[in-house]
Amino acid sequence: MTPPSLLTISVRPDKEKPRLVAHSRIYNKIFISSITEFEVINGATPAQLDFWNNMLTGFTVLDFDSKTAREAAVIVKQLKNKRKSIDKPDLFIAATAVFHGLTLDTNNKKHFENIDSLVLLKDENGG
Repeated sequence: MTPPSLLTISVRPDKEKPRLVAHSRIYNKIFISSITEFEVINGATPAQLDFWNNMLTGFTVLDFDSKTAREAAVIVKQLKNKRKSIDKPDLFIAATAVFHGLTLDTNNKKHFENIDSLVLLKDENGG
């Protein structure tokens, strides 16, 4: 059986490196959204930028395109029915994961927990 694939949004190289290494041993392929790529590059110090330029070569970056934009619109409609909202970058990352059928790994599960169509990676504590 082929191991599953994972979309990750871990963005802190100092704190998330062990987690990313563990993921690389478990998952067949690790993806990031182009939105995540923007977030890490935009906020990186020169030292972090070197880390991320090297690290990004090991990921497949999924673009936010017309199909994921339409998925985002579906998610917004579902959230409005629940009277919930989500920040645009998180929405676009979630839409990317949903459209591609990927499990999402994040430290900010509360940002994403109201999206029924999104599968979040469970941590060791079951959350």
